[in-house]
Amino acid sequence: MRYSIEGEPLPVVICELEGGEKLTCESGAMAWMSPNMKMETSGGGVGKILGRAFSGETLFLNHYSAEGGPGFIAFASNVPGSIRAFQISPGHDIVAQKNAFLACEAGVDLSVFFQKKAGAGFFGGEGFIMQKLSGQGMAFVEFDGYVKEYDLQPGQSIIVDTGYLAAMDATCSIDIKTVPGIKNALFGGEGIFNTVITGPGHVWIHSMPVPQLAGALAPFLPTSK
Repeated sequence: MRYSIEGEPLPVVICELEGGEKLTCESGAMAWMSPNMKMETSGGGVGKILGRAFSGETLFLNHYSAEGGPGFIAFASNVPGSIRAFQISPGHDIVAQKNAFLACEAGVDLSVFFQKKAGAGFFGGEGFIMQKLSGQGMAFVEFDGYVKEYDLQPGQSIIVDTGYLAAMDATCSIDIKTVPGIKNALFGGEGIFNTVITGPGHVWIHSMPVPQLAGALAPFLPTSK
């Protein structure tokens, strides 16, 4: 498979497939494709369907394959930002926000990633339920707005407001931290809890998560009467 990522800040990834090659994507992710691309929809088993339902993802995945020769297919971003390509391999898994996944090669496995600690589970908010990409192959992930990257050493941490964590190496761990001080928590405008990511591993933080963008635009949108 060959690919090109074009058109930031509203990017699209265009994938060129040889005959028989396959790509998997969320339902509704395809933007355009050549006529010889065949689509098959599957849920991947009851367990995976239930996991995607719990995480708020689409219940089924679409699998596209090029039939009778080379073909192409394109996946577009939803908001201004960037599309990144990750080479997934054993020992090099990626954990990403549940809305970040665009598409992947057939050898990549998608699973729901839960925080290990109960506190993060109850209070982690948008960042609690994420997607883990494992297996073998190329995966394409969408980040919202500007992306800042950090390489955390073992035991090194960074505190991130809920939802701003775009992706991280699966070697990183996540916990939650209470905002100190009652006045800070109630009137600081930053919520009661923050996300703490601890290394070792690489971290991607995006500047415009969709929930924050929606909240910023809400006062300017007309309301129904």
